[in-house]
Parts: sequence; structure tokens; C-alpha cells
Amino acid sequence: MEPLLFTLLHMVTAIINFSRGNGTTCSLRGDPTYPQIWKDGNIIVGAAFPFHSNWETSDMSYLVMPQQMKCGSLDFRAFQYSQSLIFAIEEINNSSSLLPGISLGYKIYDTCSSAALGVKVAMALINGNENSVLDEMCTKPAQVQAIIGETYSSVSMAIAKSIGPFSIPLISHYSTCECLSDKGKYPSFLRTIPSDYYQTRALAEMVKHFGWTWVGAIRRDDDYGNSGMAAFTEAAEQLGICLEYSLPYFRTYSDEKVLKIIQQIKSSTSRVIVAFLAHWDLEILLQDFFKHNITGYQWVGTEGWISDSELAAKDEHHILKGAIGLAIPKTTVTGLKDFILDIKPLKSVGRDIFTKFWEALFKCKYAMQNATMDYPLCTGDEKLSEMENIFTDMSLMPIFSNVYKAVYAIAHTLHELLGCKETCPTKKQPDPFTFLENLKKIHFKTKEGEEVFFDKNGDPAAKYDIINWHGNVQHEFVTVGLYDSSIMGHDRLAVNMDLIEWAHNIKQVPISVCSESCPPGKRKAVQKGKPICCFDCIPCAEGEISNMTDSIECHQCYQEYWSNHQRDQCIKKEVEYLSYKETMGILLTAVSIIGAFLTMVIAIILFRHKNTPIVRANNSELSFLLLFSLTLCFLCSLTFIGQPSDWSCMLQHTAFGITFVLCISCVLGKTLVVLMAFRATLPGSNIMKWFGPPQQRLSVITFTLIQVIICVVWLTISPPFPFKNLKSYKEKIILECNLGSTVGFWAVLGYIGFLAVLCFILAFLARKLPDNFNEAKFITFSMLIFCAVWITFIPAYVSSPGKFTVAVEIFAILASSFGLLFCIFLPKCYIIILKPEKNTKKQLMGKV
Repeated sequence: MEPLLFTLLHMVTAIINFSRGNGTTCSLRGDPTYPQIWKDGNIIVGAAFPFHSNWETSDMSYLVMPQQMKCGSLDFRAFQYSQSLIFAIEEINNSSSLLPGISLGYKIYDTCSSAALGVKVAMALINGNENSVLDEMCTKPAQVQAIIGETYSSVSMAIAKSIGPFSIPLISHYSTCECLSDKGKYPSFLRTIPSDYYQTRALAEMVKHFGWTWVGAIRRDDDYGNSGMAAFTEAAEQLGICLEYSLPYFRTYSDEKVLKIIQQIKSSTSRVIVAFLAHWDLEILLQDFFKHNITGYQWVGTEGWISDSELAAKDEHHILKGAIGLAIPKTTVTGLKDFILDIKPLKSVGRDIFTKFWEALFKCKYAMQNATMDYPLCTGDEKLSEMENIFTDMSLMPIFSNVYKAVYAIAHTLHELLGCKETCPTKKQPDPFTFLENLKKIHFKTKEGEEVFFDKNGDPAAKYDIINWHGNVQHEFVTVGLYDSSIMGHDRLAVNMDLIEWAHNIKQVPISVCSESCPPGKRKAVQKGKPICCFDCIPCAEGEISNMTDSIECHQCYQEYWSNHQRDQCIKKEVEYLSYKETMGILLTAVSIIGAFLTMVIAIILFRHKNTPIVRANNSELSFLLLFSLTLCFLCSLTFIGQPSDWSCMLQHTAFGITFVLCISCVLGKTLVVLMAFRATLPGSNIMKWFGPPQQRLSVITFTLIQVIICVVWLTISPPFPFKNLKSYKEKIILECNLGSTVGFWAVLGYIGFLAVLCFILAFLARKLPDNFNEAKFITFSMLIFCAVWITFIPAYVSSPGKFTVAVEIFAILASSFGLLFCIFLPKCYIIILKPEKNTKKQLMGKV
């Protein structure tokens, strides 16, 4: 834990020092902080780098002044950063086009990776660090124009918050925490490395690209890790990625805490681990992974460790084999590599730190009394070219370039503010606020042609290389893709899948999902109490489809479409109507034609025997008119078959209604003739003169004309029309005739029924009249059949679906037509053909 009390005590000390200043004298209480590397100049650039990676804390009390922090474990990377800064300043000082006549100096401090010491260093940089300041006012301008650093986000946050009120810029080369983009909290912070805002979204898009929706995560337990993982979690959720676990880790964690982390990872089902860690955190964690035999996971890394060669060298058990992640794009700065490896400038400007560095680098000791069997005496002539260690490794050249660009951003801003052309007219340090505002707007190109600028949050443009760890013996960093945030859409992520080597030497992309993908035709249903990535696959309902993998909902097909068997495609509904080509249509057509043919045959038979008593007995004229109407009845059923059209819909019901009324009218006329004929035999009866042939024809015309009027009114007001019935069957369309006005339809049918009932009653009354051939009996039977058919037709018509409705109506027409034909005319044909001896007037008039 950071010694925050240490920081507070030093800040109190600074206040006391300020309050004790009397007139022109200031004194600095406590242990002064000196730069590790420095060089004088007209304008000073400050820097804060972690030359040590840890520190030792002592017991602190508010009663005594805290002791100086003891730093340990030299970090060679900080020396590389320092060399990059010195190289840039020397290059600028030797330039005739940038800041001519002005020399830049520098003060580089060691923060020991401590936020507390970082704040103290920042105060020393902006206020000065002499023990006594004579003949000067205490309220003097800042000692440095800007500060470059710090490496780690937590330290940068502490420094930025401390110097922000003074408008001193802090330009970081490696602090990526998204939180530092908040200009309300950190108004003077800028950086030359992209923010984790972009990195976390790039990581999430990359994880999604590989199809991993169920991942685990380990984060560094500080501002960098916690903020980065929070941003990654948010971006991942937007892309449908779930975190099975998100575990904090710090290199100082106890064994008990680490064991809990190990156990949770071992019990997890995800096979991908996203690591928001620093490289030395991961170095320690790898040892625990090896102890517990945790291998075969696919690691996804941030730029904090994915391209670190020191970590790769220490991964002896290849736990990170196949790791893939984001790195700052490779870049080169001409001459920088040779300058870093030529450590003479470092020796001349920072002798004390140089001595520690040299001893750690070559594992030797300068002082004779410190030399041992393990650490020989340093000669000073050791060859760096013969060494191969973290200092000679140039894999972090993009980060060195970030330091280089930060120095040049300061120089270009000074160049503009000081009005430099052939020479700078003044060497006076610009006002901090003015300098900061101009620094935010700077836009220039390096000598390699790379553009440098800051957005409104002080961040540069975000580009990342996608790095993959190759090799079975020694890890090799291979660039397999690119992410460019300036490109919109999916094109900003480009990956060459053929170049990737995966963990566990598998050939295909590892699978890490909570539930297998739902194929087209099914939808996802989230399992209760679990993340959205854990789901069941539910088949789509009838009429719904999902035509993509992992669909969260099924889409309803349009009205005229229906889902196929697989539920992954909407297909045109089958159109159904009573067709001439199907079996039912063929049978009904055949029966209709047979009925009409039989009717005509009977008509021919009767016509050839029209002068015989049995034909003449019951008004042969009405008989032939009845046969004609029956023929029309049989043929009108054909209008119901075939695809409905405007004309067929209007014709079928009107033709059916008129022909049947004509038919019933003829039967009714024949029935009345029978009744009147027998009534006329009574003494004094003169009734037949009122119901002779003219009156019979008039009755038929009148009855039929009424039906014609009903049909005309129906067709005028609301005629039948073709209609697509989408409700009777969900999976098919029924083409049928909509009745238009149901009142008109039932009026036509009701009028037929009325005449049929009337005819049946009259025929029933005449059934026992004394006659050998009493036609009234056969009319009674025919009307009985007719009424029975149409009474049963009504419920059958209402309940029959689709084309069967039409079939029921045709069947009713045919059945009633055959009933009339056979009951009335078949007995006559029987006598005419088979019993001609009975076809005499004597036989017909004989008493039963």
C-alpha cells in the first residue's frame, strides 16, 4: 500500500517552509530530493521515471519526520526511457531549425514506482530543491517547462493532480488509464500513448472477432487495472461478451489470496484469460500457474506486457504460448538504438545512478570492499555489445519513441511561443498556462514522417499492432493484424488468421463459450440467474424464423409467407383452391358432367315419347323446362371449381340461385297442376281454367324473377369478390370467394328454401290422391331429399375449412339435383323403357 501519510507529512512540511520564509529568504526543511540525471540549459524539461520497481517502507508516526524511502530492484527500462529523452534533447540542441540559440536542459528523477515519491518529485521539479535560497522571493516561477512521465498510471494520476493547478504539463509515454482523459481532474495531463479507452474497445472487438463470448479476466489491483477492466467490461457487454470472473491481482498479494485466484480459474469453464497486468505482475503469477499446473489457456494481453521480451524469456514453461494482444505499432527513430546502447552520456550526467546501473548490468562491484566471489570488481571496460539482457532489448522501441515525441512536442510549442525563426528572440520561459494551451494544439511530423497531435482529451490517435507469441523453445513476437480506431466500422480490425499460433498447439481458433451457438431456426433464451452468454436454444414457433446464428428473437413472417420446416427461412405460403387438376376437382367435375348428360338423355327419351300418356300426364312443357333447369344446375357447379376471379365469384352464386329457383318453380308448378287436376274432377269445379298452361308459365316466371331481383340487388350493393383467406390455415392461403353481403347470400338461399318447403307441403298433401301414377308422391320424395340436403348443408358449409367449403356447396347442388332428377323422372323412364304396357291412359287412370 502507498505510504500516503508520507505524502501528507511532506506537504505539511512544504507549507511550514513557505510560512517561515522571511522577506527574501526561503528554507527547505526535510531531506532534499535530487535528480538522478541532469543537465543545465536555458529552459529545463523535467522527467519522472521509475529507475527502481519497488521500495521499502518504514514505520511512520506523525511525531517524527519520516525517513527517506529506500528504493530497490533497478528497472533497466527506465534507463532506456532516460536515454531516449537525452537523445531527443541533444538532437534538438544540435538542430539549426528548431529552437535555434536556445539550449534545453533536463532533470530526471526516480519515482521508485511510488505515487508518494512521485508527488514529492513533481513538487521538487516545479519549486526547486536547494536547501536554502537567498536573495530570492519564495514565490518564483516554475523550475521546469513541462514534466515527461510517469510510466505507471497510478503515479501519473498522483503527479497530474498535484501539478494540475499550476498548469504544468505532464506528458506520459506509458500511462494508459482511461481515467487520465478526464480534463476536469487532470487538466494538464497529456500523453503520447493511446488511452485504454481505445485499447479496451480494441480488445473487446478482437475477442468478439475470434468468437469468444465467455472469458475470464485478471486485472492489476490499482487504478490502471481496475479502470481498464471496467472499460473493457463495458465494451464487452455491448458486444455480447460475458466475463465469467474478473479477479484483482497485485505482486504483493499473500499466498492465501493468490490461492483463491488459482482455485477460481481452475474451476472455471472459460478457456480465455484477458490480462490487464504489468509485466512483472505476470512474471510472479506465472510461477503460481506452473505450481498448480494451469496450462492451455488462451491469453489475451494489453500493451503492458504482450510485447515484453523480458517476460517472454521468463516464461520457461510456455504458459503464455499462443498469447495474442495489442501492442503499440512498431516504429523506428533513426540513431536512437545506437544512442541508447552508448551509455557514455549517461555516465557523464548521472554518476551515482550510473554506478548502480553498471553494477546491476554487468553483475560486478566498483568498490573493492563490495567485491565478492559472485560479484567481481568492475573495470569500467565491460562490453555492452557482449551482453544480452533487458537493456539491450529494443522491443519497446515504440515506447522509446513516445518519450522522443513528447520532448519534440515541448520543443515545437516553445519554438512557436518564442517566435523562433533564424534564432529565438528571447530565452525567457513562457507562462505555464499559455504554454499548456499551445501544447494541446500542437501538430507536427517527426523526422520519420509520423504525425504528432493531441485530441481534446490530450490523447493521440489510437493504432495497435496485434501481436501473437510464436515458438516452442523461445517466444517470438509476430504481428498478425492491425487495429486503427480512425477507421469506422468493422474494417478497423484486420487479422490474418493464417499467421496465428494458438495455445496448446491447436490448429483452429479455441472455443470459449458458456453455451454453444444457436443455429438458424432457433433463438436464445437466457438461463435464469446466469449471464446473457449462458442460454438455451429454443426453436422458433410456427410462422417465425431466425436466419442468423445466435439470434435473440424470432421474426414473424409476412402474411403471405410461412416458415419452412427448419424455421430459418420464410417461404411463400401454398395457395389452395378447388382446382380442376386435383382429385376432388376432377371427381366433382365428372359428376357434374354426368348429371348434365343424364338429364339430357332423359330429356331425349321424354321427347321421343312426348305423345305417350305418362309424358303428357303432368304438363310435358314444365317437365322439359325442369330438365333444362336441372341441366343448368349441374353445369353451374362447374363455376365453383378453379381459381376464383371477379366474374366467377359473381356468377357462381347468382347462377346457382336463379337455376335452382327455376327448377323449384317448375316442380312447384307441376305439384299445383296435380292438385288442381284432381280438384277439377269434383262436380261443379271450374278451377283448371284459372291454372292452365299460361298461368303455369307466369308462375314460373314470377317466382324466378323474384330471385333475379334479389341477385341484382346483391350484385349492385355488395357483390362477391375473390379473397385470400389467411386465417383458416396458418401455413397456406385459401383462395375463395368472399360473399360480399352475407345478407344477399342468405336471402338467395332462404328464398330457395322457402319455395322448396312450400313445394314439399303441397306435394305431401297430394301424395294420396287416387291415381296409378301419382307424380305428387315422387315430388314429395324429391323435395324431402332436397330439403334434407340443404338443411345439412348449412352446418357443413359453416364448419368446413378452405376449399372444402366450396366442395360442400358443390356436393349439395349435385345431390339435390340428382334427387330431383331421379325421384321425378326415373319412374317415368322406367315405365317408358321397361314397362311400356303400363304407358296407357287406362293404366294411368285406374284405381289402386
